[in-house]
Amino acid sequence: MHADLTRFAWLSIAAAVATILLKGWAWWLTGSVGLLSDALESFVNLAGALMALFMLTLAAAPADDKHAYGHGKAEYFSSAFEGFLILLAAFSIAYAAIDRLLHPQALAEVGIGLAVSVVASLINLFAARELLKAGRAYHSITLEADAKHLMTDVWTSVGVIIGVALVWVTGWLWLDPVIALLVAANIVWTGWQLLHRSAAGLMDAAIPQEHIDAIESVLVKYREQGLDFHALRTREAGRQAFISMHVLVPGKWTVQRGHDLVEVIEAEIRAAVPFCHVTTHLEPIEDPVSLIDATLERPTTSTGITHE
Repeated sequence: MHADLTRFAWLSIAAAVATILLKGWAWWLTGSVGLLSDALESFVNLAGALMALFMLTLAAAPADDKHAYGHGKAEYFSSAFEGFLILLAAFSIAYAAIDRLLHPQALAEVGIGLAVSVVASLINLFAARELLKAGRAYHSITLEADAKHLMTDVWTSVGVIIGVALVWVTGWLWLDPVIALLVAANIVWTGWQLLHRSAAGLMDAAIPQEHIDAIESVLVKYREQGLDFHALRTREAGRQAFISMHVLVPGKWTVQRGHDLVEVIEAEIRAAVPFCHVTTHLEPIEDPVSLIDATLERPTTSTGITHE
């Protein structure tokens, strides 16, 4: 049974609300477009956190008759939404920065505004670290996406704070919008990565190569004993990984002996790859038909029975 991860989404929501209030206050005090862009991104964080809460709740729902493999793919919708929001925030920041570049404006109450923004950034940093730790521990792309989004906000804030401080010291008003533009360009990359990973998950991309290598390390010792394996297929659905393969054993083995073997192999793979479901299929190693697996489509016999 999956752990309840919604408490981490509530942490993200609380952090977003706190930073919206603090960064909005910092912008109101200073009039800095950089700090305004920072505050706008916190609204994006809140929307992303609310989406994460909804999708984590849905993903935790048990399998049913219409969703035999569970609801884990719901997490990809959340991470894609986060990626889209990051890109939207980047364009909003760029728009505000270009307008300020064309219409410079002096800053006010910079010291207090920067102090408030630093406090807001520390809140985001704490929340991001907790979410990233939980995302990796529970193999949740939703929590990882939310954590990366918050870390993007932290780096945005760092850039903005440095920019506003430089404007305060030098009097170069153009630095404020230029820093905001650089921040916008930087966070576009994070948004694109999240969208790409979400699309890969929805398209049933294979599990990471290090997990495939872990599977192979389990199988190699059985190959040395004269057994063989093929038709290894993997995919991810949120936190869950699905692994299937054919196990080739001597045809003279009893069903019980083959069954006992695959139970051991499946257990070793589950120990090597976290959050995985393993399906195996026994075949006689001497039968040439057992090795036919060029595509997902399998040839049928004269009796109309499809070989698996």
